[in-house]
Amino acid sequence: MDGTEPVDGIRIEPLSGALGAEVSGIDLGAPLDESRFAVIRQALLDHLVIFFPDQRIGPERQRDIAARFGSVDEEPFIYPLRMPALEGHPEVYRIVKEPRDRSLNLGGFWHADVTYRERPNLGSVVHIVEAPTHGGDTLFSNQYLAYETLSEGMKAMLRRLRAVHSSSMPYGGEAARFPAVARDHAPRPEDRSFEASTHARATTAIIEHDHPVVRRHPESGRCSLYVNRAFTSRFLGMSPEESRPLLEFLWRHAERPEFTCRYRWRRHCLGIWDNRCVLHFALNDYYGQRRVMHRISIHEAARPN
Repeated sequence: MDGTEPVDGIRIEPLSGALGAEVSGIDLGAPLDESRFAVIRQALLDHLVIFFPDQRIGPERQRDIAARFGSVDEEPFIYPLRMPALEGHPEVYRIVKEPRDRSLNLGGFWHADVTYRERPNLGSVVHIVEAPTHGGDTLFSNQYLAYETLSEGMKAMLRRLRAVHSSSMPYGGEAARFPAVARDHAPRPEDRSFEASTHARATTAIIEHDHPVVRRHPESGRCSLYVNRAFTSRFLGMSPEESRPLLEFLWRHAERPEFTCRYRWRRHCLGIWDNRCVLHFALNDYYGQRRVMHRISIHEAARPN
C-alpha cells in the first residue's frame, strides 16, 4: 500500500525507498474496527515503521492500540535503560529529556529492543507528549535489506549461526552512545557516563539468550539480519574475540544509509515499529529543549526462529 489510493479512507504515504510510512485519514482515538485495524497491521508489515500525526489520545487508548498487536510488556527495561513508568500505568515507559540534561541518550545507537530475552519485543507504540521544535529525530533501518544485500556465501554461512544476546551490553555501553549536542553545545567528557545521568543503578541479574543470526519473520515470512550493537555479544560456540570482527562488519552493514529512513517527531504523533526486522537510533541533538514520550512495548508471541 503506497498511498496512491486510500484504503478504507486511510492513506499511506511512504517516507523513503527502504522503509517507513506516514498514515492519515484515521482517528486512533475512535473505535478501531477489524477492517481498519487490518489496514494498519498490513501497513506495518509493508513499511516496517508507521507514523500517525496529530493523534490526541491518552495512555489507556495507547495501551488498547498496542494490545491489538500482542501482549503488552509491563516491565520493558532494566538498568541502565529503566525509567519511571507513568503513574497508574506500569506498561507506559515515560521517556523524559529535560532541557539541561547533558547525559547520554539511552537509545543513542543502532539497536533492536531487549533481544537478550527469550521472547524479545514484537514492537513498540510511541506517543509524543512534548516535542522539541527541531532535533530529536529517530532513524530506522530495514534489516530485511541488510540480509538480502549480502553475498550468497555470507548468507549461507550466517544461516548456520546463532548469536548470544546479553543484557550486560558489552558493546552497547557508554562508548557506543553520544551525549546531548546542539549547534551551540558540545559535550564534556564526564557527560559520557551513565552515572552522570539521573537513572539509578539497580541490582539486576544478567540475562542472556541465543537467537538465530538470520531470523524468519513470523508474519511476512521474509528473512532478516538479527544482530545489534546493543545486546549481541558473540556467536554461539565462539569467543568474543573470535566473534567481534564479523559482528563489526554486520553492524556496519546493517546501518547503511540506503537501508534507512529518518522521522521528525511532532507533538501528538503516534509511531509503531516492528522490532523483529528493524533497528532504530534515537538522536540526542536537541540540548536546551524538552521532550516527553510515552512508550508501550509488545511481547513477541514466540522465540525468534
